[in-house]
Parts: sequence; structure tokens; C-alpha cells
Amino acid sequence: MLTVYVYETCSTCRAALAWLRQHHINHRTVPIKDHPPSRAELERMAAAYGGELRRIFNTSGLEYRRLSLASRLDAMPPAEAYALLGGNGMLVKRPFVLGPGVALAGFDAKVWTRNLPAMGAGSFSPAP
Repeated sequence: MLTVYVYETCSTCRAALAWLRQHHINHRTVPIKDHPPSRAELERMAAAYGGELRRIFNTSGLEYRRLSLASRLDAMPPAEAYALLGGNGMLVKRPFVLGPGVALAGFDAKVWTRNLPAMGAGSFSPAP
């Protein structure tokens, strides 16, 4: 089953959840602000994006800007980046979706259509 980390007032998260319902894909939701992804989940997502940590940060969020991460992230040690993400769910790109053979950050209907029906197949290609 998919685990979908969401923020309840996020319109992208709401659209993603509607898409999942429309496609009859079983999932459980986790409030990302209260329960950020674990270090292992963050590492799995980063690996799905070729180790590009920036791709799992919510780069358009207020917290990202408040912490001036745009200018700091490239030089930041991965351990520090994971600690920030794991300690503040608002820094994590959402929705943040993990399941058998699936790791997706953000919502893109084309990417989700390509990846989610094949859950459990063990392969995925998150890049659009």
C-alpha cells in the first residue's frame, strides 16, 4: 500500500489525493507537518531522484526561504539536509509518496499514471 505524506491545506496534495481516489489506488495518508518522513524514507526518495536532495525539498515553501536554503543547500552535508527534512515536514516536497517499487515527490499526473499502476513491479522513473 502507498503511504502519502500530505499537508491538509496544500492544493497539490488535495489534487493528488483526488487522483488516487479516482484511480482506486489504496493509500494511507500521513500529516507531513506532524509526522515528517523518517531518515530511511528520505534516503529512499533521494535515491529515486539520483541522490539530488534539492528535488525532495519544498523549494517554494516559506520555511525554505526563511532558512535561506537556496544559497546553502548545494554545500550542505547530506546528514544536515536529512536532519532538516526529518525535523520539519514543511521543508519536504509534497505529496511525498512511498510504496512497493514507488517513490515520488510532488504531483504530476503523467508521472503518477506511468508509475503507480505498476506498483510492486520494482521499477520506477520519477523524472518527467
